[in-house]
This record gives sequence, structure tokens and C-alpha cells, in this order.
Amino acid sequence: MKKLLEIEFYKVKHHKLSRLLFISYFFLLTSIALIAAIKFNIGKNTIYLADQGIFNFPYIWHFNTYVADFFTFFLAIIVVSMVTNEFSYRTLKQNLIDGLSKKEFILSKFYFLVTLSLLATFFVLVITLILGYKYSDYTSPGIVFSEIYFLLAFFLKLLGVFSFIMFLAFLFKRSAFALGFFFVWIIIEGIMYGLIRWQFFNQKIADTLISFFPYNSLKNLLPQPVTRLSATKQIGAQIGENFGKFEGIPVQNFFITSLWIIIFVYLSYAILQKRDL
Repeated sequence: MKKLLEIEFYKVKHHKLSRLLFISYFFLLTSIALIAAIKFNIGKNTIYLADQGIFNFPYIWHFNTYVADFFTFFLAIIVVSMVTNEFSYRTLKQNLIDGLSKKEFILSKFYFLVTLSLLATFFVLVITLILGYKYSDYTSPGIVFSEIYFLLAFFLKLLGVFSFIMFLAFLFKRSAFALGFFFVWIIIEGIMYGLIRWQFFNQKIADTLISFFPYNSLKNLLPQPVTRLSATKQIGAQIGENFGKFEGIPVQNFFITSLWIIIFVYLSYAILQKRDL
């Protein structure tokens, strides 16, 4: 495993675009801290966003992972480049000639995806603890770690997106096609959701069925956190909208995403096995 990881990180280290995207991603993650400095002037009053509870434990786990997820695209480009460059520069064929089996080749990619996801998750963990202990009104251990499961959701979503992108990269062998199809698939699932809801005339049935599709299973791991804020609930009450109580992330969402990760890795291996190199 160590040898396979070293091979992948060596490739990333010597690829300028990947290095730039890697550094940019972690730089953008640190920008979450800048949210604390955002302020609004209402009359003579100055309101800081950090004072509105977004950095309170345990809510901050939800907020930070949701915001960090917006930057996933930077790492996704690294993943797709990592695979498509193997075909462009013929390093895949060379690795196989040098004695690497196709199974080991896929495993090296998967180990890299896991490591990349772990690094990003750990970084979010550190940022969350720093901001939380600085701004949160609640710092007892029971409250601080009560929603740390959002880190697991964040990790699984990253790994799911990366596995999906890796599969598309093996399928199309071109970065533009792989990324393009990823966004087309998002649109396809949106259309399918509309058709399912139109067919059954029931939002609950449509939500349940679409949750088994790859992109929506990933999206459901990190639902938007805005409706949990007291200010949002107050505004909702004024306009007659009841957002209800946040019930957490359903356990089945973790299992569905894990199943898709296995499927995408297996399909990547199946493509590599059948493809004439």
C-alpha cells in the first residue's frame, strides 16, 4: 500500500496543475475563518456573522463541512487529471510493463482517493475545532462532539465524488469529457426526479427513489444547514413556513454512498481489464 501511494503522490508532485489545485484547495478551506470577519451595518448597529451562531458547537460541524464541500471541484480536477494523464502520457502502459498489475494500478488510485479525502477531512476537523472553541458559546465535550458525524459524511461524499470522477475518467480517457459528463449526469438526475414526481404525484416517493441515484445519494449526505439557524426559522415563521426540527443524516445515506463507491471502483477495474492498452 505504501509503495502504491508513493507512486501516486510522486505523479501529483511533479504535475504543476495538480500542485496548484492542491494548494488552492487548502488555501480556500482556510478562508472559512474569514466568514467570522463578515459584518452587516444596520442603522447604528454592526452585526458580525460569527455572532449569529454559525460557529457554535455542534452546528459548526454541519456548517463547515457544507461550505468546504463547495471547494471539492478543485480536488476532482486533480483526480480526473491523475487518471487521464495515464492515457495521454502512456504511463499506464509503462507501469504495467514495469510489473504493476491492473488490480494494483486501480488500488493505487483508490488508496490515493482515500488519502486525499482523509487529508481534506482532517483539515476541516482542525479548522472547525479552532473556530468552534474561539467563537462557540458551548464548549462542553458532550455538545462539541455530538454532531462530529458530519465529518464522516464529508469524507464519504469526497470519496464518492472522487470514485465517480475516476470511473468517468477511465470511461472517457479525456478530462473535459469526464467532467462534462459529470455535470450532465447531475442534470439527468434532476430531470429523472421531475419525471418520477410527475408519475407518482408524491414528493416523498420521488425523494426516496431518487436518493438511490449516485449524485443524489452524495448530495443527501450534506443537506443545507441554513434552515437550522434560529434567524431563518424566525423569518420562516413570519411568512408561514415551518422548517421543522433537523433530524440528522439518515443512516441509509451512508450505506447507499458506500455501495456506489464500491460500484465505481469495480467498474473502473472492469474497464481497465477489458480495454486494449
